[in-house]
Amino acid sequence: MGGFPLRILVVGAGLAGLAVARALRMAGFRPDLIDKFSPDYLVDSGLYLPGNADRALRQLDLDGPVRPLGQVIHRQYFRDATSAPLCEVDLDALWAGVGQCRALLRSELHRVLLSAAGGAVRYGVGLDAVDLFPTTVGITFADGVTAEYDLVIGADGPRSEVRALAALGGPPRPTGQVVYRAVVRDGPPVAEWTALLGHRAGFLIVPVGPGRLYCYADETGAVAPADPLTRLDELFGDYGGPVPEVLDCLDQVHATVAEEVELGRWHRGRVLLVGDAAHATAPTLSQGAAMALEDAVVFAESLRKSTGDVDAALTAYESRRRPRTRWVRDRTRDRNRTRDVAPALRDPLLRGRGGRIFGEHYRLLLGPL
Repeated sequence: MGGFPLRILVVGAGLAGLAVARALRMAGFRPDLIDKFSPDYLVDSGLYLPGNADRALRQLDLDGPVRPLGQVIHRQYFRDATSAPLCEVDLDALWAGVGQCRALLRSELHRVLLSAAGGAVRYGVGLDAVDLFPTTVGITFADGVTAEYDLVIGADGPRSEVRALAALGGPPRPTGQVVYRAVVRDGPPVAEWTALLGHRAGFLIVPVGPGRLYCYADETGAVAPADPLTRLDELFGDYGGPVPEVLDCLDQVHATVAEEVELGRWHRGRVLLVGDAAHATAPTLSQGAAMALEDAVVFAESLRKSTGDVDAALTAYESRRRPRTRWVRDRTRDRNRTRDVAPALRDPLLRGRGGRIFGEHYRLLLGPL
């Protein structure tokens, strides 16, 4: 490592930042970790982790702490707005040899990663400037303090400060859909991942442990409503199945506009972007956390194999990860396009080939990282 330990700064203490800090510690590095927000800033929601996320957690040696959390999901059921069956996906068969699919609260996974990352996170620490030098990065924190690092990793989400300050790209682009998230306690019994598909809108219900359901809904649109509860009633009040009872149980809903990040490159000088800061997509395939966990595993491996040659590690990492994240982005766009297809055209296709179509969206992700 050039005779001295690399000075590494990870910016962002969400899932991506904590995962990369964990992976780096396992590889023998000791990164600093900061976040501009307070620990209680994030709104809790549910999280569905496909099999490739489980594999990445094993590689981070975190499958043990995660195993008691949430619920293993074995099948995905797709239904129309009346709750009539469309198709289903056998997740155990799809992800055989890769990992289990699990649904849990985001805060539960965050706590596991926070404990595993080691060292204290410095919260409430923002950035004013990122200066690229030939072999280091100069950082000016929001309080005026300066520091120099051999490597700075931006894991600070779709609206990344690091991306902007290092001139790696502009703001994220809206994907044209409004997303609603909520956690329901003591709702109707739902045993498996269940999605009801309407026209230009859909409602998903996933059990995340005893007595708790994660509800995710989306619609085509550009602006999040001021009153999400009322809007959900307008959109889904006539849906069948468990949806009416779930709507009656909702008391707090978080609504956002889904965003996408597509960049020409993920690193510049000794600054690297990971997770949503580099390649955010709409959450349609539930791959945001999985991609962040995989990023962490692959980057730490790239840095370890480079024996401390940071530039070589950055190049190797990006060349390995780009095809995989591009696949996720393209398949996400493919599935999102079905939202605007009239049910009279879409539903017969899904009844005939939906399981194969939806399973195919994950084909590349079944292979090694």
